Amino acid sequence: MRFVPAKIPYLIKRIFPNYVWDFSSNKKILYLTFDDGPTPEITQWTLNTLKKHNAKATFFCIGNNVTKYPDIIKNILEEGHSIGNHTQDHVKGWKTSTKNYLENVLKAETIIKNELKEKQQLKLYRPPFGQLKNSQGKAIIQLGYKIIMWSVISFDWEHKISKAQCLENVISKASKKNNIIVFHDSVKASRNMMYALPKVLEHFSKEGYVFKAIPSY
Repeated sequence: MRFVPAKIPYLIKRIFPNYVWDFSSNKKILYLTFDDGPTPEITQWTLNTLKKHNAKATFFCIGNNVTKYPDIIKNILEEGHSIGNHTQDHVKGWKTSTKNYLENVLKAETIIKNELKEKQQLKLYRPPFGQLKNSQGKAIIQLGYKIIMWSVISFDWEHKISKAQCLENVISKASKKNNIIVFHDSVKASRNMMYALPKVLEHFSKEGYVFKAIPSY
């Protein structure tokens, strides 16, 4: 069941001003993000597709997946993309104590940093499902992270949403500058994401947009 629309309302951004929902600039920039990877084949397909359009993106990685597929993380870095923390086990913040939640975040941090090898600072964090208690959010910010949310979400993982609707969610809602867009490089989302992403890149490239990774500093 969906609790948020494809385009995040302004009111929610006002309620949580310490989280990053979008960026402020007059330039035509979009920030593509991919959650839940790295995933064999799907993440590499995503990297190849981004490269065709000279696009950079940000990958919010699950620690467990990084342990399983370290070579994919290396490919992400070599292609010039940013890496973010997405917890160790994709835990739900609302159903997890702050202590256990932070332990999960820090476990992922250790694993991901070992792969980064100082090539990039790990300062970006996105909560799975967008779920975060106030106490968890404050603690994560105190650790030095920027909490990166989104302004547009594709709902690519929802099987009830068609490939065309997934594409429309992004095309129709990301027409303003500096939006942060969410896709998933996961098996569950692959049908819709692999249909929509090339068309999103082509559409907005023709409109004069560039795609950048979220800075990790």
